[in-house]
Amino acid sequence: MGRLFGTDGVRGKANEGLTAELALGLSLAAASVLAESGAFGDRRPRALVGRDPRASGEFLEAAVVAGLASAGVDVVRLGILPTPGVAFLTGATSADLGVMISASHNPMPDNGIKFFARGGAKLGDDLEDAIEARMADEKINGGIPRPTGGDVGRIKDDPALVEHYIAHLVSSLGDPVSLEGIKVVVDCANGAAYVAAPAAFEAQGAEVVRIHASPDGANINDNCGSTHMDSLRTAVLEHGADLGIALDGDADRCLAVDAKGMIVDGDQILAILALALRDTGRLKNDTVVATVMSNLGFLHSMRDNGIDVEQTKVGDRYVLEAMLEGGFSLGGEQSGHVIMMEHATTGDGVLTALHLMSTMVNTGKTLADLAGVMTRLPQVLVNVSDVDKAGTDSDPELSRVVADAERELGDSGRVLLRPSGTESVVRVMVEAKTLESANDVAYRLADAVRSRLAL
Repeated sequence: MGRLFGTDGVRGKANEGLTAELALGLSLAAASVLAESGAFGDRRPRALVGRDPRASGEFLEAAVVAGLASAGVDVVRLGILPTPGVAFLTGATSADLGVMISASHNPMPDNGIKFFARGGAKLGDDLEDAIEARMADEKINGGIPRPTGGDVGRIKDDPALVEHYIAHLVSSLGDPVSLEGIKVVVDCANGAAYVAAPAAFEAQGAEVVRIHASPDGANINDNCGSTHMDSLRTAVLEHGADLGIALDGDADRCLAVDAKGMIVDGDQILAILALALRDTGRLKNDTVVATVMSNLGFLHSMRDNGIDVEQTKVGDRYVLEAMLEGGFSLGGEQSGHVIMMEHATTGDGVLTALHLMSTMVNTGKTLADLAGVMTRLPQVLVNVSDVDKAGTDSDPELSRVVADAERELGDSGRVLLRPSGTESVVRVMVEAKTLESANDVAYRLADAVRSRLAL
């Protein structure tokens, strides 16, 4: 068995790589490992299970629930709910475990399983490794103690808990902030937030236009959501809306569109929220956490506004780790994962959107005006395949070529060579004042990588 857990749970094509048998064994192993670690204490453990609307989520949910109940865990099925909703409710209801069945922004044939520990935080690497080890045990089907009689887990449904999550989202704004007068188009990606997002926006008085809010099990992320924003841009212009919000399938990320149909990406949203929190004294240590892929324009904007930036590897789990270690309150990625630690333990697209609109109201500025706090530099990404990625940082000639490129760009550009975590690929990213310059340097570096690191 290869590595199961990635940076965001266990992912795979449903019924191929991610089967019902795997889901059952995974949940059984997780319950066993957590029990042995003392995470459940002496109490009868309770787990919350949510999912996005993918058709495969139905049988995977059944398998996960069966595995947990057979291990003596009481299970509450939440139904269709965003990933951050499961994380929040795990903490808010003092559940011992949360499980989300979703493949986020991935296409419909894929699915995934993500675990949250008591309190709503993702499981640590040590627990994931232990679960994998238990899964690899050939005695998995007979070596884990199974309760009998009245000690088996009980299963019930409580889809009404989504209202608790919506109330949390609204209350995160603190003093009641009316969004009356704001017209927003929300693209729900035919995903997990098709109920929660419009309800939260409307609860604050916004006029909401819904698109891609009719999931049928097969249309999640299908030419919609945060990875396909053309229809949102069109709808904002057609309806004369103040902004558009694009969520992904499990609503843990949020991108936006201004009134003129221009995309506002995760870096811009992060910059807007960083300044808003700084101005109200809630940006801890005047620092925001971002990844190495954040646009150089974001870094310049934060520097010019007296805000420090802590950079991490790509992945929201690394952003979260840095936030926890440094006690920071805000972090995120260009893709729209934004973590507001004061209110959530994970990225939450609906929460992000509410605070973005609230900033518009509090400042009296349009989204375009707010997004103008930073200027995005042209960014070019070239993937170089079939190379020895291990030599990315050690080949002297390649290092020389990179250094020459950095001198050429100076403070107005940036170079990043990033080896893929799973493939024989090196990703070359270049930012520069002009797209022409960025393309020229990027493809020059890609040729050098191909020449020096050829397999």
